[in-house]
Amino acid sequence: MALDSRRFSQYFAERTFDFRAVPKNSAHNHRDSQAKLQHILRHAARVFSKKGYQGASIRDISRSCGVSLSGLYYYFESKQKLLYLIQINAFTSILKRLERRLAGVADPEERLRLLVANHIDYFLRHPMEMKVLSREEEALENPYHREVADIKRRYYEIARGIYEDLRKAGQVRRVNPRVAVLSLFGMMNWIYKWHNPKVDPQADRLAETMYSIFLEGVANGHGARRPRPIPVGRRAGEEAARAAG
Repeated sequence: MALDSRRFSQYFAERTFDFRAVPKNSAHNHRDSQAKLQHILRHAARVFSKKGYQGASIRDISRSCGVSLSGLYYYFESKQKLLYLIQINAFTSILKRLERRLAGVADPEERLRLLVANHIDYFLRHPMEMKVLSREEEALENPYHREVADIKRRYYEIARGIYEDLRKAGQVRRVNPRVAVLSLFGMMNWIYKWHNPKVDPQADRLAETMYSIFLEGVANGHGARRPRPIPVGRRAGEEAARAAG
């Protein structure tokens, strides 16, 4: 079962770091441990993105993040644990952000717009994690692989449901829904290979372009409305709040 936000936070705080010497009600120590964890995960993602999972070592990560080798092994028993935490952290964050944005939004085109905006915005803000997610999917072993796969399945099912709603509304032509949805994810996930922030559009413009390409492709004259600019970040949350009343 996928972790909800409370269980996810508790998992990081209580299972990743040893709190035997720390009072459980200490908010300060909790924040410090969270910050240390995120620091290590950022550097682990950087090393994995440069060297690949197989080519990277715990020693490489130790040098990058400035935490001793013995300290890393104290907190993480293996590279697998680090890869797992990078992936589950990213996918849980993407899913929870999307669920908040979709709350109260019924129109399937608007839901598609928010899904694309959420995905692109997160991925461009976390390019190293994005590269690791895209390249190292098969490197994760069970039981970690199953747990991450559960969250990814929930994410896919949301996108599949949006596509089915578009189809029921007569806004898309008869295209295999699995192929359509996975093609959308493929288009969005591939940007790590080519996106150059110096010359390419930023999140809002890029999401608008990809949303238009996908929707106009699957609509093919079936009456999809002309896309509006896609809000990202705070604007997306405000729009979802207005839709929810």
